[in-house]
Amino acid sequence: MNSPRTRRRMTNIVMFAITGACTLGAVSVLFFILGYLLWQGGHALNLDFFTKLPAPVGETGGGFANAILGSAKLLVLASLIGIPIGFLGGVYLAEFGGTTPAFVVRYTTDLLNGVPSIVMGIFAYRIVVVTMGHFSTLAGGIALGVMMIPIAVRSTEEFLRAVPNTLREGALALGATKWRAVATVVIPAALPGIITGILLALARVAGETAPLLFTAFGNLFWSPGWNQPTASLPDTIFKYAIAPYEDWHQQAWAAGLVLLTLVLVVNIAARFILRRQRRDLRG
Repeated sequence: MNSPRTRRRMTNIVMFAITGACTLGAVSVLFFILGYLLWQGGHALNLDFFTKLPAPVGETGGGFANAILGSAKLLVLASLIGIPIGFLGGVYLAEFGGTTPAFVVRYTTDLLNGVPSIVMGIFAYRIVVVTMGHFSTLAGGIALGVMMIPIAVRSTEEFLRAVPNTLREGALALGATKWRAVATVVIPAALPGIITGILLALARVAGETAPLLFTAFGNLFWSPGWNQPTASLPDTIFKYAIAPYEDWHQQAWAAGLVLLTLVLVVNIAARFILRRQRRDLRG
C-alpha cells in the first residue's frame, strides 16, 4: 500500500516533468522561429543588405539600408514622445498620486495599453496624417510614441514602488523636500529598473507594422528630414513578403531575422539590468 509520502513524491515528479516539458516547448518555439528565419534568410544577409537601397523590380540584390535607418529614426521620435510622458506619469502615480486621481490614471493607462495597434494607427492617421496632408516620419514616430506611454508609465511606477520606504524616510529625515527626496534618492535607486522598462517598451513598438502602414507609409529611397514618408523594417518586411518575387521573399526573411535579433538583444539587456538592480536592492 502506498504511503502518503510516496504519493506526494510521485505527484511532485509528475508535475515537475509536466512543467519542464511545457517550459521546453515554450523555449523550443523561440529557437524554431530563429532557426527557420536563419534557414530562410541567412544567405541573404551580407554587406549590401545593410548598406544599399532596395533594388528595382526585376533586379536581384539590393538591401534594407533605408528601412534600417527609418526604423531608427522612428524609434528616436517615439522615445522623445513616450519616455518623458511615461516616466513623469509613473513618478506621479508612485509618489504623488492620490487615491481617485491615481486610480483614473492607472485605469486609463491599462486601457490604452490594450488598444489594438491598428486602431492606434487609424487614430494617428486621422489626427496627424490628415491634418498635415501627407504621410511622414513624424506621424509614425507619434503613433509609436503614444503606444510606448502606457508601458513606460506602469513600469516606472512599479520600479519606484519597489524602492524601500526607508530610503524615502531617511531623505526626509535629513530635511529634504518631497520632490528633492524623489529626484535625488528614489529615482536613482530605481533607475536600472526604469531603464529596463523603457527598453522593453522600445522592443514592444520596434516590430509594430499596422501603425506605420497608416502613418510613415514606406519609401523605396532615403527619407531626409522628418516630414516625408519613410521606410521601416516591419513595413518593408510586410511589403516584400506579399510581393510575387522570390528574391524579395528571401530578403524579407533576412529582415525578419535582423528585427527579431534586435528585439532579443534589447530584451536580454533589459533582463540583465533588472537582475543587477534586484541584486543591489537585496544587498
